[in-house]
Amino acid sequence: MCRLRFLLPAALLAATSGAPAAQDAAQPREQPALHALANAPSEARLHDTIARLVGFGTRHTLSDTKSDKRGIGAARRWVKAQFEAISRDCGGCIEVVTPSQVFSGERIPKPTEVMDVVAIKRGSTDPKRVIVMSGHLDSRVTDIMNSTSDAPGANDDASGVAALMEAARLLSKQDNSATLVFAALSGEEQGLYGGKVLADYAVAQGWQVEADLNNDIVGNSRGQNGVRDNTTVRVFSEGTRSTETAKQARVRNYFGGEVDSPSRSVARYMASIADQYLSDFHVKLIYRTDRYGRGGDQVEFLKAGYPAIRVSEGHEDYTRQHQDLRTGNTDQDRGVHYGDTLDGIDFRYLARVTALNTVTMAAMANAPAPPSGVKTEGALATDTTVSWSKVPGAAGYRVHWRDTTAPRWQYARTVGDVNQAVVKDVVIDDWFFGVSAVSADGYESPVVFPGPSGSFERQAPEATPAAK
Repeated sequence: MCRLRFLLPAALLAATSGAPAAQDAAQPREQPALHALANAPSEARLHDTIARLVGFGTRHTLSDTKSDKRGIGAARRWVKAQFEAISRDCGGCIEVVTPSQVFSGERIPKPTEVMDVVAIKRGSTDPKRVIVMSGHLDSRVTDIMNSTSDAPGANDDASGVAALMEAARLLSKQDNSATLVFAALSGEEQGLYGGKVLADYAVAQGWQVEADLNNDIVGNSRGQNGVRDNTTVRVFSEGTRSTETAKQARVRNYFGGEVDSPSRSVARYMASIADQYLSDFHVKLIYRTDRYGRGGDQVEFLKAGYPAIRVSEGHEDYTRQHQDLRTGNTDQDRGVHYGDTLDGIDFRYLARVTALNTVTMAAMANAPAPPSGVKTEGALATDTTVSWSKVPGAAGYRVHWRDTTAPRWQYARTVGDVNQAVVKDVVIDDWFFGVSAVSADGYESPVVFPGPSGSFERQAPEATPAAK
């Protein structure tokens, strides 16, 4: 999906013997359906969803679960009902589940059930392969343990929940080869518990999670410093896998891969989607797991061995995050309105973030799975050999390469329906390589970096040795 600076002459790349000519192979193509999705999100629906969530007063994880009008329980039941309504409109195409676990901890002083609300649209041909969009339903004020005061949480994170609900509505009307999951999580503010609930559920279900697109604080276009920017969204991604073993780290440290985790590949993929389908909107890639010293539910997916990224607005306003509702009255903040209220949302901006997620999910779900078993060889040679294992649904493959200091892929060549290609006169010492899969109708997967560093296959965390 990358937008390339230029392509090297075809003579520089020769596929293995018997490969079809590049011009006859499957090629990435512009998709009219994705262009239509890019303009489909409804600002009015996003507004109405956030207004309804704000109307529950507080959605604190420890708030009331019995009331139908106030608290986290009422909010969860409302979201579940909305997903069920979407499912009825598509003839029952969506299953709604509510996985939960009971937790206690520093921010949960007594055992409390943390429940997620999850809508699942099964894939038609590759249902075990899963693309997740998540956001957290819970909210808070200044005191993290205050579960009774009003905590509107309009931007943090009703904006993310509204975006995923709108994406679910739009994608319920589309075909998808892989499974799509839309997850409203609880317990984020108390310690990322909702992310753990869903990651554990994914493991138990045997999901092959290709990506978790975690949307957290995505509705505001004005920073606390007064900067207005309604054309940029930040996408955070880890550089090396959270579950990397010591042996894998030694190999990666020698051969490279520090900035090529599958999560980083997903982030680059989303940036390319923006380049291609959202002409008025772009992704700022942040090569960091999350904002400095902060975290989100994607971390629990990373800890479980799955690729995951965080999507957040380009400029944050901290007077509207984790704040009691009040107006400043000191010399430093006189007249400042604190609190995460509905008037802080730019709905045009939120619609573009929603579009970016929706198009990314559709593109990934209709592309083949990322290739597996990617390897490179070429020591003491002037050519580089790239090999991989074929994946179902792929009609062809593309080999990508870039300077070792380049943040995104620069060059690519279609090589046909083969499992190996030789990049002529490109020395392995000086470049990084990757491979993507392309469907017959022109959908392309994320690019896969060679070896465990870049593999999209789940890498489970190592078991912690038992205490003696």
